[in-house]
Amino acid sequence: MWKSVHRIKPSLLPSLLDPLLAHGFHLPFLKKALGIVLDKLGKPSYDSPSSFRVIVLLRILSKILDRVVAFRLSAQATTCSLIHPLQCGSLPGRSTADAALILQHNVESFHRLRYKVSTLFLDVKGGFDNVESPSLLSLLHRKGVSPYLVQWVGSFLRDRTCRLTFQGSPRLFAPVSVGVPQGSPISLLLFVIYISSLHLEIPRSLVTS
Repeated sequence: MWKSVHRIKPSLLPSLLDPLLAHGFHLPFLKKALGIVLDKLGKPSYDSPSSFRVIVLLRILSKILDRVVAFRLSAQATTCSLIHPLQCGSLPGRSTADAALILQHNVESFHRLRYKVSTLFLDVKGGFDNVESPSLLSLLHRKGVSPYLVQWVGSFLRDRTCRLTFQGSPRLFAPVSVGVPQGSPISLLLFVIYISSLHLEIPRSLVTS
């Protein structure tokens, strides 16, 4: 629907979004998420929360705005050294395939020099759920990100709520005080920036993400 609206009247979405970005403000009703609780298949018992997964649904208008900010922030993340130069995920024009090709190229280069090569893969479990907004905002501010973007990210993460939906759920919105929202186009970029110090502290290694 929003694609059709944009084709008919291209000026409408910018007229809605530009003032929000200019003032670093994310509308409160866009911060409400719906968490659909699904069973994980093949579990012997469903007495534990770990036997379920939550799929978070966000408003489409919010995701459009999030994507706009993600494009702007990704450009500044590169110029402000917020991310590793070989970061591939969450950046426009780069993908997992690029990370795999970079790794293959470097492994083959070291093999030609008769070096032995080892690779360490890390999977950060529950990463999105543990991003602390004060630390993230402090990092963005220290690195010289535009104030309006820092202010918008702060508004985006502040006062978020989520309502879990499952049989017998109370259908009440509960506050979410930590983490970045699953499913938002900007959440992966914010998480990568949040853990960027892990990359920068390994200067003699090849790091791709």
